[in-house]
Amino acid sequence: MSAVNEHIVFFDGMCSLCNGFVDFLIKRDKQNRLQFASLQGTTAHSKVPQELRDRLKTIVFLDNGSLLSESDAAIAIIIRLGGLWKSAAILKIVPRFLRNPVYRLIAKNRYKWFGKRETCRMPTLEERLKILP
Repeated sequence: MSAVNEHIVFFDGMCSLCNGFVDFLIKRDKQNRLQFASLQGTTAHSKVPQELRDRLKTIVFLDNGSLLSESDAAIAIIIRLGGLWKSAAILKIVPRFLRNPVYRLIAKNRYKWFGKRETCRMPTLEERLKILP
């Protein structure tokens, strides 16, 4: 797959909230537009800058060669689902300087509020084509 057709969601594989978001996306990605990889994995190591991998404070979206993070990534990922999900674009009306602090507050407290896994998520048989190493 060339970089122009890549739509990879990079997430904290230890985070329960992040894994819940991935589960949400997999169920709704009927056109198989998205692929997923943990920020702790080899795919992230080759495609995501170290400062984004090391912090584990944001979801990262590789969308047609562009890396998005924080609220921009979350919105773009939902839009990429297509159909009525494209209406999430309305969230872009809220300026980034308002969206990102809310995103950061949730990211900062996600382990406390939602829990943390001891290991990264293991894909089911159906998910194996969507989950990258």
